[in-house]
Amino acid sequence: MVFSYKSDLFVKIQIIFIAIALISSPATGNKMSSTALYTCCFEVFGKVQGVFFRKYTERKANTLGVRGWCVNTINGTVKGELEAPLIPLNQMKHWLETKGSPASVIERVEFTPTKQIEQYSFNGFVIKK
Repeated sequence: MVFSYKSDLFVKIQIIFIAIALISSPATGNKMSSTALYTCCFEVFGKVQGVFFRKYTERKANTLGVRGWCVNTINGTVKGELEAPLIPLNQMKHWLETKGSPASVIERVEFTPTKQIEQYSFNGFVIKK
């Protein structure tokens, strides 16, 4: 896994710009309001099976208030879906790209485009078997 200070700084700057946009935009007609919900799917490649990756993912999602699911695939990856307001969703995506479980080795993560949704589809975050 390659991690650099610049990529971490870039994500933090993105979060700050999103927060500023949320604060400075009027609540009416604002597509990025704090209550707006977003979703995306992900697939994590690398050493992510047999290292408690799904369990740590579930813990982090619950800490951030992100809903969805994850599952091991027959190809040795972990796939899943995330639902949350934009800031926690982006924090979860960053965590999937850079942290994972302590024993995991993340090679890359693929995300589908983030889309706005009207309401949650899930009650929490679960590990599918």
